[in-house]
Amino acid sequence: MRISKKTVLNILLIAFVLSFFVTPLGEYGKIWLMRIFASEPGVIETADRKQITDYNWRLKDANWDIFNFEKSKGRVVFMNFWASWELQSSSELKGIQKLYEKYGDKVDFYFITNEERPPVHEFMEEKDFSFPVTYLIIGDSTAVRVMKPPATYIIDKEGFIVVREDGIGDWDNENIYRLLERLIIAK
Repeated sequence: MRISKKTVLNILLIAFVLSFFVTPLGEYGKIWLMRIFASEPGVIETADRKQITDYNWRLKDANWDIFNFEKSKGRVVFMNFWASWELQSSSELKGIQKLYEKYGDKVDFYFITNEERPPVHEFMEEKDFSFPVTYLIIGDSTAVRVMKPPATYIIDKEGFIVVREDGIGDWDNENIYRLLERLIIAK
């Protein structure tokens, strides 16, 4: 019995598609595809920007110590809501890590999760991320609307929300760099 070339190709195609569901290759493939199709976040028109008026927001740092968001008043803020188990979050965090490495000393970065520390710590080590993890205190008031991860805000020095991205964004690009530079030098 001879198997046709078309049958072999169909079997290989089916095996490839199944690998996305039952093997680690699938996870990496999905992340890669999400990165490719991630769009560049849009800037909110000046007239449509909403301003944060209450910076009294308690969060926990990586050591589980409580601090107040008030320390970022008057500074440019990059805020990302993420989860280690969320595949979409994983797909954008590599680009955000690069953004953090470039602007970590000029912009206040908040990488906010509502998870417990052990899975987050494990995820950070596995992915070799060095950005500062911030933990949400469930039930406390917040300065911005907490969205389903991944979700990101960029806030200017006056507290106006300049970017609000629901879902995956391409954060490692020249337009975002230029935007942050403009926000940093603004009076």
